[in-house]
Amino acid sequence: MSTPSSLAAPGQVPHAATHSGTKQPAGLKVIFFTEMWERFSYYGMRALLVLYLVNKLGYERSDALTLYGIYTGLVYLTPMIGGALADRYLGKRRAAVIGGLVMTLGHFAMAFEPLLHMALGLLIVGNGFFKPNTTSMVGELYDGEDDPRRAGGYSIFYMGINVGAFLAPVVAGTLGEKLGWHFGFGAAGIGMTLGLIQLLWGQRLLGRAGLMPHQEPLSLRDAPTILGWAGACVALVFGVLNSWSVIGPWHSGLATPVRALVDVGVMVALLAYIARPDKDAQHAPLTAADWGRVAGIGIVMLFVIAFWTGFEQAGGTMTLFADTKTERELLGITIPASLFQSINPSVIVLLAPLFSILWTRMDQSRWALSDVAKQALGMIVLGLGFLVMAEAQSLADLHGKVGPQWLAIVYVIHTIGELMLSPVGLSMVSRIAPVRLAALLMGVWFLANAAANYLAGVMEHLLDGSGMPLYPFLAGLSIGSGVLLLLLTPLLNRLMGLHKRA
Repeated sequence: MSTPSSLAAPGQVPHAATHSGTKQPAGLKVIFFTEMWERFSYYGMRALLVLYLVNKLGYERSDALTLYGIYTGLVYLTPMIGGALADRYLGKRRAAVIGGLVMTLGHFAMAFEPLLHMALGLLIVGNGFFKPNTTSMVGELYDGEDDPRRAGGYSIFYMGINVGAFLAPVVAGTLGEKLGWHFGFGAAGIGMTLGLIQLLWGQRLLGRAGLMPHQEPLSLRDAPTILGWAGACVALVFGVLNSWSVIGPWHSGLATPVRALVDVGVMVALLAYIARPDKDAQHAPLTAADWGRVAGIGIVMLFVIAFWTGFEQAGGTMTLFADTKTERELLGITIPASLFQSINPSVIVLLAPLFSILWTRMDQSRWALSDVAKQALGMIVLGLGFLVMAEAQSLADLHGKVGPQWLAIVYVIHTIGELMLSPVGLSMVSRIAPVRLAALLMGVWFLANAAANYLAGVMEHLLDGSGMPLYPFLAGLSIGSGVLLLLLTPLLNRLMGLHKRA
């Protein structure tokens, strides 16, 4: 077992393993297991949330899906702020520890019904500090933009995410549905605790990854700062919840487009303040090429929203479909509805290494595809999955329930689409983002997930009365967006400096 980096001599910064050949850096396994346990906690809670709201707390279906959409949307919105704070003030490593501590509090608070909204708020804020910084720390383990191990490293990192995501429904989901909801939420809290311990204990292998230029590895000297920021996060959530009785009626009274403009305006103003230029720092201005990369990331992000709007039905309408429209009896045992969510990560664990090899070999051949083209194809594959889901819904409407193979097939197809889009997108942002905006732009990238998760929760309600069923609509949205992105690929490649054949 490695010794904690806090035992290093004062001022001494341990170095990561030498980067040579095709061997991945030693620090990758630290972030792998940290992210694995954090994702165990997140997906354990996600597997249970809608079922808990409907079956335990008596929420209406539309209300449960809306709360699910708001929660998961904000979980992916706050990384924009957490990334900016890390870039400017905290450093990625310290910010990740703050976020992990706050999320640990949130997961354990989920075990108590009266603390539901407080718990969700802590998870939202904590994730903002944690998620963009661990993800961008992976990129800092490598020797520059052209390190050939980078894409493979992100695929391995993504496999770690999905080991945790696979275990979450199996452990937390089963405990929650079979023994009691709070056992499941408590298991998620234990997972987050293990992830936080892993990050602190193994940080000597990270070298300088996640540290600001003159920052030393974390030690007991950082405890007051970390605890102070964590306490401020708790106070912030408590203050927002208690002031909502004043803000809420005013906010809800506005028309929906005006509400959206107000929310976006507040977020942009806050981000602009956090990311304002440092008068004492000597930064070269962004070049035209840098601005092209930033613009290209933003354009691709808009298309990716269509993908995640469909994909995130997994924790909402597809989980409710598993609960009420799927035959789940096997040898006299009822399969937990949340267990279907383990299909996606289990397939990723099996296929991620194959995709890593596939992309590496393709990138070295005449069949090379740019990152943009890979993501476009992933969106088209997702749409094909929704064509299958639409047929399953039609059969369920006709016969009451369908066999579990329908959901299994859809999850497998969606997983293939995800492997073509998500790790590729993370690697692309990490590789081409201007260095001083790396964590911030990773947070902005997750902004696509924020918008999509919210849309995933409310899409069924938005389509009510339109005559358009949910799953055929999502099939058309995904396939149409993917085709359009393919057509724009040559232009985006030039804009971002991605010199590939397609």
